Parts: sequence; structure tokens; C-alpha cells
Amino acid sequence: MNSLSLGLTSSLNEWLHYLESLHPKEIDLGLDRVKHVANQMDLYLKLSSLDAKIITVAGTNGKGSCVATLESLVLSTEKSVGTYTSPHFLDYNERIRINGENASDESIVSAFCDIEKARGDVRLTYFEFGTLAAIWLFIESNVDVIVLEVGLGGRLDAVNAFDPNIAVVTSVALDHQDWLGNDRETIGFEKAGIFRRDKPAICVDEHPPHSVVQFAEKISANLLLKDRDINWHCENKLFHWQGVDKNGNTLTLDKLPIPKLPFPSVAAALQAIALLGIDVLKLPLSNVLPSLSLTGRAQEISIDGKRILLDVAHNPAAALYLRDRLEKESAQKILGVFAVMADKDYPSIFNALTSKIDHWFVSGIIDNPRAETAEKLGTVLVELGLDVDTYGTVRESFAAALAHATDRDLIVVLGSFYTVADVLNNFYYSHRFHQM
Repeated sequence: MNSLSLGLTSSLNEWLHYLESLHPKEIDLGLDRVKHVANQMDLYLKLSSLDAKIITVAGTNGKGSCVATLESLVLSTEKSVGTYTSPHFLDYNERIRINGENASDESIVSAFCDIEKARGDVRLTYFEFGTLAAIWLFIESNVDVIVLEVGLGGRLDAVNAFDPNIAVVTSVALDHQDWLGNDRETIGFEKAGIFRRDKPAICVDEHPPHSVVQFAEKISANLLLKDRDINWHCENKLFHWQGVDKNGNTLTLDKLPIPKLPFPSVAAALQAIALLGIDVLKLPLSNVLPSLSLTGRAQEISIDGKRILLDVAHNPAAALYLRDRLEKESAQKILGVFAVMADKDYPSIFNALTSKIDHWFVSGIIDNPRAETAEKLGTVLVELGLDVDTYGTVRESFAAALAHATDRDLIVVLGSFYTVADVLNNFYYSHRFHQM
């Protein structure tokens, strides 16, 4: 299919198939293409007229949770919000949300049509097309706040073509080394690339790399750090937070309900909202925090009376966070359903969870050449002395775990967005449909 056969009457799926064929690479970091097309579409001029505040969120782990928290916090005020995230689980529309609702097929197709007219011979990637569409739709909807989640890294990611008023880095750990570097200092520099001169920059990593601090100092960004400017802790099953307002005055929130999403992500979101000039002391946090949730991130569901925990953890740092969560579990046995991309450090993921997961059900991912094979995963687990069964697909491995589990066990699905999406699509959503 070529662009000549596409238009406003074409389906979103037809457009997405076209976008997949448009650029020879799935990932091609750089800002020149996006900036050129954005200029052709007058997006920068329109954003200036709109005067929306942009918050850009980067991080190895926790950025999706931060975006979800930001969306909920803004929606608890009288302000409107547009959020752009990736990847999606079921529908592409999940990536672009306006006031908490997924963008419609028709609106996304309309944005794609405008981008296609403006791009000329510029070959945009799938993600770049989506980024421009999100900005186009946020402008059309006249939102007050725009929240952009970095797809990969930060400095050269497509969302960084748009200047944030506030930048957030949730964490810095080893992941995507082929594109970002092999150590935290190099990766930290890439993520700090979303910081802007004289603008607030938030980093809630427990031990921020020197490169993050140095980059902020070099461009005179107003860097706020954990333990120095932002603090949080839990005490007596309550959440406590401390930060600063836009004038640098100390803010304290005590005795709040414990949020279900990662505390650093929630703390960073509260700080970003405060820096927008919103009075966080007056927000209905007792209602907002307990209701926070995000698909595939420590998400608990039930299928056939069995407890399932869905977590897209796909790097060692995320696995350690998951391990800490599993420490609090009282399940008789914990079964792990696992499939992962071949470039991930899955031996370290296994090592992090050795003491918590009693039996592994591993597989490849159908129609995904980037995925590691079940045989290789099984070999590593056997060498570690762990119990493992191998299957051809996630559907088969999850079905086996489901059959194996009792109602006193917990099934953990992890390793990739694709792994979690497979279970959601083939078991959970279809199961709920059949129950209706």
C-alpha cells in the first residue's frame, strides 16, 4: 500500500501498516526529521499560541507510571491534559489520550493525513509519525498540559523535538545498551538530554549518575534531586511526601493513602505538578492516589479464580523492584511466565528472581524475530538449577501455568510488553467478554 491510496476514509490499521513500511529501521534516533515536519505543519507556532505546559518524562523504569500519575493529578483539577505513551497493549489509540480517553481512530487518521502531506520525501519512523500525531491532536483539543513519555533514551528521541517546561528522569539503569551505551553514566547523559536551560529538571533516581547532574549544571537547568529537594517514605501504612513549590518553598503532604504505582514515579509527578503552579495541598489526593493504576505494571487480575500479576519488567533493575514486591507475597507458590527480547540481560533477571519464583514457564514470542527462543531461556534456567518448562508461545506457557496453579498460588507474567499483551489479549479480555 502507498500513500496515494490512503486518506481520511482509510482505516487506522491501513495507516499503521503503511507506517511500518515507510522507514527501513524500527528505531532511528535523531531529531532532524521530526523538527522539519513539525515546522512544515506549523506545530511550533501553534504550540506557542496554545501556551500549553509540556512535561517530558524519561527513565529506564517508572516513566509510564509517572505519566499515569501526572494524568490523574491534572484531571483532578479543572485543567485539561493530553498524554502520549508507548508502546500499546491492545489498540494503538492507547498511545494518545486526551483527558483520560483514548483518541479515536478518526482523529488519529486525520492527523496522519496532515503529517503525510507535510513530510514530503522525509521518511519518518513509526514512532516519529505517532509523536507528531499526538502533538497535532493535543493542539486541536486545546489542552492545558501535555505529558510526553520518551520512547528510547531522551536526547535523540522524537519527543525531545518539543521543548518541555518541566523534564523528569525517573531512573537510570542498564537497558537498550545497543543504542544508549553500556554504563549508567553514558545512559544518564542520554536521558538528561531532555533537560532545558533555566527550566526545572527532576531526577528521582536513588543514585543519579554524575552525568545527569553535570549536564544540568552545564545548561543551568534547575535540577531537583531525591533526598536534597524531594523526599518520600511510608510509615504506619501511610505515604508521606515533601517537595518544593515553583518559588522554592517547602511543601509537605502527610498521611496519604499508599499509591499502587512505584513511589519514585508518584513523588516525581507530585513535584512536577507543584512546579506547574498547581496547589498540591488542595488536590483530592486521598481519592487520586489509591486509584492509580497502569496496565501491565504490577497489575493484578484474576482468571479462572487464579491470581495473576502482570509486570512488563524486562531489565535487571525492574526485576529487582518486582522482587521487592514479591517479598510481601503470601502465596503458597509463585509461578513465572516469561518471554523476552534476545538483547535483554535475562540471566540477570533470572538471578534477581531466583529466590521468589518457584517454577518458570518460558516461551518465545510468535511472529517476533527479536524475541529470545524458549530453548535458550530454558538452558540458562537449568544451569541456574531452577525448575523450568519450555513452550513455543506465550499462550501455551500461560495456559500451562494456569493449569498448574492452585487458588493459593500466584502467577507472575513478565519479560516484555509483548508477553503481557499476549496474556491480556488471549486470556483476560476474551475471558471477560465471554462472561458478559
